[in-house]
Amino acid sequence: MDSNTLFDLASAIAASAWALMIFTPKWKYTQRAIQTMAVPAVLSIFYLGIVITHFSGGLPDFSSLEEIRALFSNDYMLLAGWIHYLSFDLLLGSWILARSQAQNFSHWLVAPVLLLTFMMGPVGLLAFFTLHYLKVRKWPLLTK
Repeated sequence: MDSNTLFDLASAIAASAWALMIFTPKWKYTQRAIQTMAVPAVLSIFYLGIVITHFSGGLPDFSSLEEIRALFSNDYMLLAGWIHYLSFDLLLGSWILARSQAQNFSHWLVAPVLLLTFMMGPVGLLAFFTLHYLKVRKWPLLTK
């Protein structure tokens, strides 16, 4: 499969998962996907397959921006980097949704945080930390 087709497929899978979390967070299939981390796992399998079949040349050098640019000059390695982002942002979004549901936060407050996480992962994480602190008066990593 070519890199553009894999890009479209991975992006569609991720976008579908985000839509479920934002629009149908309590649906049993959304809950199952969140609890099992199924979508990040599927994307991780895509990632591994791409790296195994298209990476050559020993361990990548992440010591400079120039080396990272050279690594990502290969479309498949660029795709692997994109899937890496998709997978980890979804993992983060699933965690945010699960934590907010455990604390009984209104989904009206959580949906914008999930959207931020989808578009700009670290900004969404900061938004969730802030929301959690304002609601619970504790940082989310320090509470059960």
